[in-house]
Amino acid sequence: MGYSDHRFDVNLSILFTELPLLERPAAAAAAGFTAVELWWPWIETPTPEQAELDALKKALDDAGTQLVGLNFYAGRLPGPDRGALSVPGEESDRFRANIDVAADFAASVGCKALNALYGNRVEGADPQVQDSLALENLVLAARAADRVGAILLIEALNKPESPLYPLVDAPSAVEVVDKVNAATGLGNAKFLLDLYHLSMNGEDLNQVIDAYADRTGHVQIADNPGRGAPGTGDLDLTDLLGRLKKAGYQGWVGLEYKPGDRPSAEAFEWLDKPLRAGN
Repeated sequence: MGYSDHRFDVNLSILFTELPLLERPAAAAAAGFTAVELWWPWIETPTPEQAELDALKKALDDAGTQLVGLNFYAGRLPGPDRGALSVPGEESDRFRANIDVAADFAASVGCKALNALYGNRVEGADPQVQDSLALENLVLAARAADRVGAILLIEALNKPESPLYPLVDAPSAVEVVDKVNAATGLGNAKFLLDLYHLSMNGEDLNQVIDAYADRTGHVQIADNPGRGAPGTGDLDLTDLLGRLKKAGYQGWVGLEYKPGDRPSAEAFEWLDKPLRAGN
């Protein structure tokens, strides 16, 4: 089983970042991709002007690219922040202000997956208080996602790069997924299985796939070490993705890797161009 058995999308918040945001969908299309994903593009604000939202929609439409994944507002990313929904005070308020904006934008472009990064532990804040706030906000996000026919994704990151982020293994993220689904009764919260992050945590990736493929709503990949393209590190991504396929996963695989010291357009040689269209 090879890469031909999967549908790939390009993360435009880590690839093609040498270009302005509105030029990235066309660049991805020129490289042969028809699907893309994004972190929340407006780092400074959870509520951009409608003209900015319209401009991004037009760029996606003009390029013929489908947005298949979008983060809710997550603070400074890339940067020190790892989400906002569990951070008491202004950041949590900003997350709430973003919920309907992100959901409505997703609806406008047919995006069916919204990722809610949990947020860092904060000095002086009780972790139990943060977790209660997180569940409250995730319930709101899950309901908004359901309103537009989308799923809510919850992601585990890796501890070396995100030491203050509490969800640094698959079981902890899936536990939150289950709590959200129990609270809403909607069943639309899913696990975002990022093979790079889980490998950085030293988890048994085969075991994670076997245990959680049925609760996985989206997959992201990068090789390890280095967070580069497949083939630049030690992960057998062909085998891992094949295992996911056999376990029943049929969704998108997001390419969330660094291009290295070359233009992003040259960072896809591992994937034959006919396999990039995501059909």
